Amino acid sequence: MVRLKTAEEIERIRESSKIVADVLKLVGAQARPGMTTLHLDRMAEEYIRSMGGIPAFKGYGQAKHNLFPATLCTSIDNEVVHGIPGKRELREGEILSIDVGVKKEGWYGDGAASFPIGELSRSKLELLKTTEEALYKGIEKAVVGNKVHDISWAIQEYIEARGFSVVRDLVGHGVGKALHEEPAVPNYGKPGTGTKLKEGMTLAIEPMVNAGGWEVRVGEDGWTILTQDGSPSAHYEHTIAILNGKAEILTQ
Repeated sequence: MVRLKTAEEIERIRESSKIVADVLKLVGAQARPGMTTLHLDRMAEEYIRSMGGIPAFKGYGQAKHNLFPATLCTSIDNEVVHGIPGKRELREGEILSIDVGVKKEGWYGDGAASFPIGELSRSKLELLKTTEEALYKGIEKAVVGNKVHDISWAIQEYIEARGFSVVRDLVGHGVGKALHEEPAVPNYGKPGTGTKLKEGMTLAIEPMVNAGGWEVRVGEDGWTILTQDGSPSAHYEHTIAILNGKAEILTQ
């Protein structure tokens, strides 16, 4: 069931989302060759807790023997999402995708961005640019009266017209009192189908885009999702609320 939020509840989600945005700005500025993702993770957790928030991803999961162990998802190059921070140093020319969720006073915000580590190849820069632009194409369709798959199709059409592919095994989602709520927001679909968009919906829209094929696989750690063909991937995400008939970005 899709839960519509009141204006007051959206303000609570905005607080969590503001911390998300600040974390992405903070760690993005520090992401450079020689830095470890574990260092970025510790920096993010310290900031979130200093702002009265709780890292939403830490301890998340269904399998009690393998809960997610970190604050950030840090995914490098052919890692699509859910990469676990570690001691390996970032290298020149890599893509680092960072996903972060924050819970504050019972309400969640969620966001992601991909960062160039040093100088990127032209093809990788185009992948980042296209993925971020596709996110905004999807957000433009998050208006009252449209359907969820209008968002999906806008993203898919933009990505595929530029020779990239959208990951189909992972989707965006509603967000609010839970990190993942209904409805699912795929990055592909038939326009005019899916759940009708209404005032008070809060959604995490997040295109995950591969330079090669859309197929993915799960890594040995049970968390990291990688491209099946080894091609690089990019990921951008905003939490939005539908207010006054259209989308307002809360993780701006």
